Amino acid sequence: MSSPIEPELAVPFTVVEPTDQTVPLVFNAPHAGAIYPQSFVDAARLDPLALRRSEDAYVDALFAGMSGLGAPMLVARFPRAYLDVNREPYELDPRMFDGRLPPYANTRSLRVAGGLGTIPRIVGDGQEIYAHKLPVAEAMRRIEWLYKPYHRALRQLVMRTQRRFGIVLLIDCHSMPSSSVTRDENSRADIVIGDRFGTSCAAATSDRVAQCFERLGYRVARNRPYAGGFITEHYGEPAAGRHALQVEINRSLYMDERTMQRTEGFARLASDITEVFSLIAETVTADLTERWLAAE
Repeated sequence: MSSPIEPELAVPFTVVEPTDQTVPLVFNAPHAGAIYPQSFVDAARLDPLALRRSEDAYVDALFAGMSGLGAPMLVARFPRAYLDVNREPYELDPRMFDGRLPPYANTRSLRVAGGLGTIPRIVGDGQEIYAHKLPVAEAMRRIEWLYKPYHRALRQLVMRTQRRFGIVLLIDCHSMPSSSVTRDENSRADIVIGDRFGTSCAAATSDRVAQCFERLGYRVARNRPYAGGFITEHYGEPAAGRHALQVEINRSLYMDERTMQRTEGFARLASDITEVFSLIAETVTADLTERWLAAE
């Protein structure tokens, strides 16, 4: 059966696999998608550049070195403004749709109230996306043909890795607008590490990732303003040997936020990210395995 989704998204996500997975790490870039279906662009009241304000542009390229470390990475090709997989499957705003949402839809979450549900109402700078209401069937279609297959693929990567190594560390890769952290240059965060305030990942692992970035000269914050979304919360179960950590990167480090073009800082940042997670791959495996065995 052919997929009733836009032809541009016939391949909605990719898994970048290493030649051989040698470390218990899985990387995920859920908001890096940059393929905008023409039907979506036509339905929007915003121009194509404005639609990209929610996009974690180039994050998949920043983390492109992970396969060389022996870790797989899942990358969404559809944009976050079209469908956000870092939400519950049915976080939907009834104001956006013609027709009645199913009774199991979560219409009252803070994310829905803010316009950033599974089908977002706004882009990152607060502008309304759509010129008109969408049919409820359109939301269900995107969830069935994009959201659910994406999470099946992510779950398979996480569980495959845990079966092979006994433990798994999921790194959820994001970028953040510079305006979302602070206007105070003295306290600006370059990197925000989110572990749901210690509930999605062993604290020692979060500490080690933060320290690795700090040693390279980056200013690191923990859990504020980003503690981790649905993916970090849903897949992080430290007591079961599954750890999840969200990494947010300040976009001003590597791109012009106005034009969405890469800057000279991109190459250095990509190299530093590879260096950080090379160290993590070497040290965290032993740390997490020791903790897992001790817990048993």
